[in-house]
Amino acid sequence: MPSLSEQMPSLSSRLSQWASRLGFSARSARARQVLEQASRVRLPFQPLPEPTPSIFWHDGPPLQYLLELPRGALSGPVKDDKDRAHAALQRLVTRESECHAAFDLRLVDGVGGHGIPGTPLLTLEAFAATPECRRLRIISFKDCMRALRTALPVIDSETPIELRQATWLGERLFWAGDHHVDAFASAIAYARLRGLELMRPARLTDYRLDLGGLQTLDQTYHVLAMPAPAWNDRQFMSLLLDDRTPYARLTLLRSEGNSELLLLEKRHPIADALGEGLKLAGAPDMIGYLRDLPRITRFRRGNTLE
Repeated sequence: MPSLSEQMPSLSSRLSQWASRLGFSARSARARQVLEQASRVRLPFQPLPEPTPSIFWHDGPPLQYLLELPRGALSGPVKDDKDRAHAALQRLVTRESECHAAFDLRLVDGVGGHGIPGTPLLTLEAFAATPECRRLRIISFKDCMRALRTALPVIDSETPIELRQATWLGERLFWAGDHHVDAFASAIAYARLRGLELMRPARLTDYRLDLGGLQTLDQTYHVLAMPAPAWNDRQFMSLLLDDRTPYARLTLLRSEGNSELLLLEKRHPIADALGEGLKLAGAPDMIGYLRDLPRITRFRRGNTLE
């Protein structure tokens, strides 16, 4: 690991490069001061967690919520600041739905709900082998259909079965139900084992990260993951509040180390300086994280984020 003396030229260089963009006004002098002070903030920053493969939809980053994000979901002192941040976040994700008259449910390899922490399940077959599912005792076609009807009361009608997928979760297809997931998974696993065709009407909703929305967000905001202690840290809160810095906060990620996202507008010199300084101090960059998600999940469906 580089020594402190080796790191200092890089830090000083980044400070100088950023400050040179602001000219020599009194405001830019204050911005440089904020930048330097923010770079020395000591908070328990933790890297954003990489998504791990799982059959459970809610084990992944809940980015789909950004599409219908309530205005009241963001906190902050100024309504206009929150409204601008809200509009930028809603452009991050797009959604398209496609109906299929006959879809083979054996292609589904994920369900709703949450997995058990520390025990990742990678296939429906692995889930079906757990004690929770084995108690269903599916040993015949009749048992399989009984389990499916428990999970899908509409299985014998023309009502489409809701399926979904997301670019940040790879190529996995998920059933959209959150209840009786043990019955659904066990039935699908049995059908695949026995080669039983399960063709049913389905509607597949595809969630995608939008490249244009991500670029716009990167041009206009710093989006940083802040740990819970930040909001009680005197030094950080002074930097955030003393200059009436425009900001917005959003609770999105389910991680103890990253309690909220902090959005700081780059067009405002003090907010820009604070964002740059916090990055130097170690605050995780949510925009970079989102940009890397398709690579992390080995996404190969020709998304615009390639």
